[in-house]
Amino acid sequence: MNAVRSTGLLFVIAGPSGAGKSSLVRGLVERVPGVEVSVSHTTRPARDGERDGCEYHFVDEAGFRRLTDEGRMLETARVFGNWYGTSRDWVDERRRRGADVLLEIDWQGAAQVRERDAGAITIQILPPSVEALERRLQARGQDDQASIAERIGSAGRELSHYPDFDYLVVNERFDDALDELEAIVRAERARTQARGRRMAAFLDRLLSSR
Repeated sequence: MNAVRSTGLLFVIAGPSGAGKSSLVRGLVERVPGVEVSVSHTTRPARDGERDGCEYHFVDEAGFRRLTDEGRMLETARVFGNWYGTSRDWVDERRRRGADVLLEIDWQGAAQVRERDAGAITIQILPPSVEALERRLQARGQDDQASIAERIGSAGRELSHYPDFDYLVVNERFDDALDELEAIVRAERARTQARGRRMAAFLDRLLSSR
């Protein structure tokens, strides 16, 4: 049996604004070694405290269009008037190294990734209620009332796509949701197909010793 190159898994985490995706992703990376988060490209302006290459790669529309036309984006989506997208080159390179890659994107992007990579593992983060979602949007203080109303309306459309996802995680209590997210990642890593790739050399030695 020939050794097989280790290839990292691809996780997609989606959910409406205010559902707590970013906090859960940060918590997951702190808990689970070997997970790398893709930094999306966006045409929206940077908010206070955001740095290029950290929260996002900030580009203008012409630059974003060029990356898309050159086929260098794994997925793209227009959200609230701005473009967002994931670098295909970055994702492929990290996975070839054996890292598990996590994308924090919206349902449109998740659908594109699912089409282009049948092995992608998709997870939707759900709020416990619309009221809780609105409270969280109000509390974070990033949007005016009109924007919050728009995000609430968009949330209903996004959540209607829940049957398309492999896993659903309700973020009512943060620690519980994070535990569930970690369990999903560890379970997917333990699947025969994924573990067989990662442990190919070990399995070769084990079987040859019979």
